[in-house]
Amino acid sequence: MSRLAEKLAQQQFVMTAEIAPPKGVDVTSALARAELLQTMDAINVTDNQGACMRMSPVALARLLIEQGYEPILQLTCRDRNRMALQSELLGAAALGIENLLLLTGDHPQFGDHKAARPVFDLDSVQLLKAVAQLQQGVDMAGKALNHPPRFFSGAAVAPAAEPQVLVLKKLAKKVACGAQFFQTQAVFKRSQLESFMASAGLFRTPVIMGVLLLKNLRMAEFLNRNIPGVQVPEDLLQRLEGAADPLAEGVKIAREMVVLAREFCQGVHLMTFGHEDLLPQILADPSV
Repeated sequence: MSRLAEKLAQQQFVMTAEIAPPKGVDVTSALARAELLQTMDAINVTDNQGACMRMSPVALARLLIEQGYEPILQLTCRDRNRMALQSELLGAAALGIENLLLLTGDHPQFGDHKAARPVFDLDSVQLLKAVAQLQQGVDMAGKALNHPPRFFSGAAVAPAAEPQVLVLKKLAKKVACGAQFFQTQAVFKRSQLESFMASAGLFRTPVIMGVLLLKNLRMAEFLNRNIPGVQVPEDLLQRLEGAADPLAEGVKIAREMVVLAREFCQGVHLMTFGHEDLLPQILADPSV
């Protein structure tokens, strides 16, 4: 059992963050960024995030293990068919990678290889089911494995997406297919989180709430226009617009969201986009 799985099983509040593999083969910067995340319980390694080509996340995840970190391997369905996904999973298990975050993935039209053909042979729900099947010692063609892998499988959920009934329906399907924890998209509104957790909590599957650092008003408006399931409310837009130091205000907002996560969820996932040095401020006690 991974350390992340153990802590969640013991009902400890967990903290995760994420780094992206390099666009090249020099991992110096990525490993230096990981050093800033030493207080985290696990580090997500993104998989061609935003449909932009980077080094294989499996490679960086293994390097993190060698440095003493606990990775969460993100794996998307966009770039691989079911054969390649299963092959990648078996390779990851052989390298000691246990934690997974299984995603459908962004369409290539949003990334830096717009001519790439999307695969989407499976979606995230089907991939969860495939992972569960591999752990039972059988591949998707019904062929036996010589030794099954062992994973702690996570999935994504968007508490702010509408209609919430469909969000919860898909969450239930993911739990049925093997999701053992959830990481949410960024949440910015107490009422949305409270409503979501009132229903999601019934599944008794740990929820790690996404907290995103807003750098400025332009970033917040971009999220509202372009990221489904993420909505920065008007009062926070006004705070960013009127702030003398928008980044400092963004840190304050993120700190408030961490407080929400501690109240309603089993962990927090911090997305700081190059501002990992601000994590201590985000995690500081807001009452001090």
